[in-house]
Amino acid sequence: MEIITNLLCGTVDSIKGIKTLFYLDQEMKARNASRILLEQQQQQQQQQKGESPTKKQRSGSATPVSNCDKNKSADENSVSKRVFQCCALNGGIFFLSIAFKNYILMHGIRHIVDIIYGDVDRSARMWRYIEPTLDGFFGVLWIMPLFLLSRTVNSLWFQDIADSAFKIRKGRPQLFPSISKFIADVLMSLLVQCLFLGQIWLVKFVPHPYLARAVSFIHLALLYSLYSFEYKWFNMGWELHKRLTYIEYNWPYFLGFGIPLAILTELPSDFFVSGCVFSTLFPLFIISGNEASPKAITYDFPIKIFSPVILISNLIIKFNYYKIFNLWCKTSTPAHRSNSSSSSSYSYNANATPSSVTPSSSSRSTPVPTMAQIQRRTRNLR
Repeated sequence: MEIITNLLCGTVDSIKGIKTLFYLDQEMKARNASRILLEQQQQQQQQQKGESPTKKQRSGSATPVSNCDKNKSADENSVSKRVFQCCALNGGIFFLSIAFKNYILMHGIRHIVDIIYGDVDRSARMWRYIEPTLDGFFGVLWIMPLFLLSRTVNSLWFQDIADSAFKIRKGRPQLFPSISKFIADVLMSLLVQCLFLGQIWLVKFVPHPYLARAVSFIHLALLYSLYSFEYKWFNMGWELHKRLTYIEYNWPYFLGFGIPLAILTELPSDFFVSGCVFSTLFPLFIISGNEASPKAITYDFPIKIFSPVILISNLIIKFNYYKIFNLWCKTSTPAHRSNSSSSSSYSYNANATPSSVTPSSSSRSTPVPTMAQIQRRTRNLR
């Protein structure tokens, strides 16, 4: 019963958080208005303590306030503005271009073919060869570039929406302790997500069709929940192992949170239309994830759904690391080689729990060689 309740809570939070989009701008306006009023009061107190400012000083002091007002008014609607831009780009330009290609352009060309051949049977036979050729031609030269462009722009706008919503609710984001740890977390996260998409594709080959669709849907819902909450958790300073473990141990809530978006993206049969639906609605789920507060419940039977891709990711990273390290050892002196035997890697413990999740590391006596040092020693060896 608790699992069903938590699942329903996740579904309700994914939809309920969307309405906060209309309140974020009002909160930002009220906060900016109070800040401007406080600045004006401070200026008046300074003027009363000191000499009366001249006309030039008044005009000079008013200029930065007006510029500040302009900048703040531009930032006030940043969340709603970005959401509207995502909806206009994906639901307007991209979706209309697909509809124009499928229902106007292709039908127009089919009508021209019917006029040229005259006979319905001959035109139908020729259309069997012409349609896939035109479909692939327009897909490669028109739809695919527009899809890649929209995905690139969306990634930037999604980050702006998440950062603005987080600053309004939580304040300044918490940065990672080092740039190297930040880069390692981002690269590991991208690798895990790409491998998880491959895992979703492999699950569809389960012999039983209904079981395959159900397991694939669960994978997709949890992945969408990870997408929605990852911006918030990243700004909170959570590392990848903590984010994945939190989802695995509180899977009913996050499964329910990702169900609405998974249903809406599974309805279209076309890949590009499904991507358009996702890009249009995903900003709303980012705001819902920023507003949601999942209950800290850890179940005794977590779903280790990310364990296979984490294992593969660790093997890939360790293989590349030891490959570079062995190359370094071959080009270094024996004394330095003996001192460089210990190493460390950014890995994830699949058996970790939310209470005891720490990055795996080991002390080393000498720093790991950089790529520039390895390239320099390789050139010397040649």
